[in-house]
Amino acid sequence: MIETAVFDTKPYDREYFKQAPSAEHVTWRFHEFRLCSDTAAAAKGAQAVCIFVNDQIDRACLEILAKLGVKLIALRCAGFNNVDMVAAREHGLVVVRVPAYSPHAVAEHTVALLLTLNRKIHRAFNRVRELNFSLSGLVGFDLHGKTIGIIGTGKIGRITAQIFRGFGTEVLAHDPFPETDWAASQGVRYVDLDTLLAACDIISLHVPLLPETYHLLNEQTLARMKPGVFIINTSRGKLIDTHALISALKNGHVSGVALDVYEEEQGVFFEDLSGQVLQDDELSRLLTFPNVLITAHQAFLTREALGEIARVTTANILNFETGEPLIAGTTL
Repeated sequence: MIETAVFDTKPYDREYFKQAPSAEHVTWRFHEFRLCSDTAAAAKGAQAVCIFVNDQIDRACLEILAKLGVKLIALRCAGFNNVDMVAAREHGLVVVRVPAYSPHAVAEHTVALLLTLNRKIHRAFNRVRELNFSLSGLVGFDLHGKTIGIIGTGKIGRITAQIFRGFGTEVLAHDPFPETDWAASQGVRYVDLDTLLAACDIISLHVPLLPETYHLLNEQTLARMKPGVFIINTSRGKLIDTHALISALKNGHVSGVALDVYEEEQGVFFEDLSGQVLQDDELSRLLTFPNVLITAHQAFLTREALGEIARVTTANILNFETGEPLIAGTTL
C-alpha cells in the first residue's frame, strides 16, 4: 500500500479516485486545502502527493516534501506551470501528470461558451425565469461563414478546430509545431500569428502556459486583432493580460470574451464566495460586462474526464511503488 496525500479535493475528486481501478491498493488521504509551503507538513508519512492546478509547488514546498520522504508528485491535470521542475529534479522527486484526460471535454466546453455568449443564452434563461419573454438585446450572429482562429493545435486545439469546421467556418491555425497532415485532411490552414489576429472573427486559445506564452494576448496583440473580435480561453488564465483585455472591452475593440480560466484563480475558482466581497478588482470588473461570460475552470468536468484522471493517476502511483514503467507520456 502506498500512502498518498491528495490536496485541493472536492467531492467529485474523492468519488472518482475511490472508484478507480486498483484504488483499494492506495491509502488515500484527502485534504480540501491546497498544497503549498505552509501546508506541506500535511504530507508527513505519505510517499506520494496528488495535486491540482492551483497548488503551489515551489522550491520551498519541494524542500519540505523531500525532507518528509515524499518521492512522487502526481498532477491530476495536464498543465504543470505551478511546479518548479528544476527544484523537483534537484530533490529527486518524480513528477507525473495526466496529459490527455479528455480533450473532447475541453473542446466541447470551448464551443459551448462561444454559443452561449454569442446567442446570449445565459441572459435569455434568466429573463424567461422572470417571465420576461422579450427578445430585445438578444441578437447574435451566425457562426457559418465566419473565420475562427485556433492558437495551439495540440489534441484539444485540433478537436476544437474540427468542431468549428462542422459549423461551416473557415479555420486558421497557429502553432510552432504545425500538424500539416491533420490540417490538410480537415481543411484547416496554418498561418503566422499576425495574419491570424488580423483575419479572425473569433480566436480560441489552446496553448500551455510557458514563459513565451505568458500574456500572449496583451495590449499590442489585442490591438492587432480584427475589430469586433470574440476571444475564448479554456487553457490558462495567464495567457491573457487582464488589464489590457478590460481596456479592449471598454473601447469596443473586443466584442465578446468567454473565459473558463483567469489570471488570478487561486482562492477564487473552485470556491463558494457567494457570501463574501470579491477582493479581486479586475475579476469584479470583468463580471460587470454584459459581453463577458466566465465559468470557473469547469471545462474538464465530465464523467469521462474525471474517470480518466483517476485511472491514470492511480496507475502511475501504483506503478511507481512497484517499480513498473509509468504510463507513457505522463512523466515530466
